[in-house]
Amino acid sequence: MLMLAAFGEPMPAQCDICGKQRQVANRVSHSNIKTKSIQRPNLQRVHIQVGTTRRHVQVCTRCLRSGKVTKAI
Repeated sequence: MLMLAAFGEPMPAQCDICGKQRQVANRVSHSNIKTKSIQRPNLQRVHIQVGTTRRHVQVCTRCLRSGKVTKAI
């Protein structure tokens, strides 16, 4: 599912609480050849309570586990 921002550009896979997003790393083979790889955060789409309304947010599992965000019931 591709989410689009205001001007038609794709939204980043980013935590709405802490801002964690993808990292670029090198995958190193046995012969020391380096190729680019992408490490994406483990994001969960959860309901949270904001005032009197419920909304969906993308939250990384570290924010969920540490209690920075509580799920709506």
